[in-house]
Amino acid sequence: MGAEVDAELREQVRKLCSRYPSEYWRKLDRARTYPKEFVQELTEAGYLACLIPEQYGGPGLEIREAAVILEEIHHSGGNAAACHAQMYMMGTLLRHGSPEQKARWLPDIASGALRLQAFAVTEPDAGSDTTRISTFAERKGDRYIVNGRKIFISRVQHSDLMVLLARTTPRNAGEKKTHGLSVFIVDLREAGDAIEVRPVDMMINHGTNEVFFDDLEVPVENRIGEEGKGFSYILSGMNAERILLASESVGDALFFIDRCTKYAKERVVFDRPIGQNQGIQFPIARAYIRTQGAMTVRDRAVALYDAGEPCAAEANMCKFLASEVAWEAANVAMDTFGGYGMAEEFGIERKFREARLYLVAPVANNLVLSYVGQHVLGLPRSF
Repeated sequence: MGAEVDAELREQVRKLCSRYPSEYWRKLDRARTYPKEFVQELTEAGYLACLIPEQYGGPGLEIREAAVILEEIHHSGGNAAACHAQMYMMGTLLRHGSPEQKARWLPDIASGALRLQAFAVTEPDAGSDTTRISTFAERKGDRYIVNGRKIFISRVQHSDLMVLLARTTPRNAGEKKTHGLSVFIVDLREAGDAIEVRPVDMMINHGTNEVFFDDLEVPVENRIGEEGKGFSYILSGMNAERILLASESVGDALFFIDRCTKYAKERVVFDRPIGQNQGIQFPIARAYIRTQGAMTVRDRAVALYDAGEPCAAEANMCKFLASEVAWEAANVAMDTFGGYGMAEEFGIERKFREARLYLVAPVANNLVLSYVGQHVLGLPRSF
């Protein structure tokens, strides 16, 4: 995709987002409700299906275009967390699903008839150590019976399908602790009382839940790939997740920098614009420079991913850099706006809360440092 097409896509996304100004997001945030109108328009525009191949009704774009879409949504002041999972979860189904599974689900996902938004991996007693999850899927004939619970599972109420990672053999039964995990597509419309969803109150409007599974029946044909190899299937999609969420953080950083720059030019104190003061100007400039650096690493990760090359280091590093600079820019915005940064009407305090999330999700930045230390620098494993 060339620079001209890239610019055209950005402009199209900006136009769509302009119909959902700060007031729209502020009302949703206050009421803790889902941006259904925004998500529907993204769906109709084909943006949420961008990674689905043309043969299944999608536009067949690459991670580069997906990154542009999410970056621009956040740059505009919006929040793609309501729907971004449909993009980064595509990898598990696209790369490891059977032809029958792809034909069964992808066309309806592409059209918007089905929503694949829920991603159930994290558990209360496992945290970042995914190999310690205990939710278990026991095979009985042509079905699996699932029991257990998950935490921090967003958008369950707004999804038709869920990607579920569960154990199919005990943790100590395999040669490696990563063995014995399997991936399933759960049809939430058919789950009935076998799934209980309890909303979790959060500092941000993410529709987050705790989910309980009580003898949930999942057909064998809904298992993705081979039994017991689900951990590797999930990992293969995590590079895309890190790249795309890094793009959201880049967009957040640019949002704060744009707002700071405009406000610092217009706000006059002691007969001079506050942006003339180095105490205001330098932090904004520093955040801008670091955002450009994060974008460069993100673009490198995108190029490797789209070329089918290994990119785990770059994906992790761009997520680290982008989330760090987004949080830096958020604090710069708070300092620049002063008391007005705390006021809802300016949109800074909402984005400030949202930007904080990606320091710890989808992977904590300390774990990124551990990954780079061990796998890039060759240092001893720290845990």
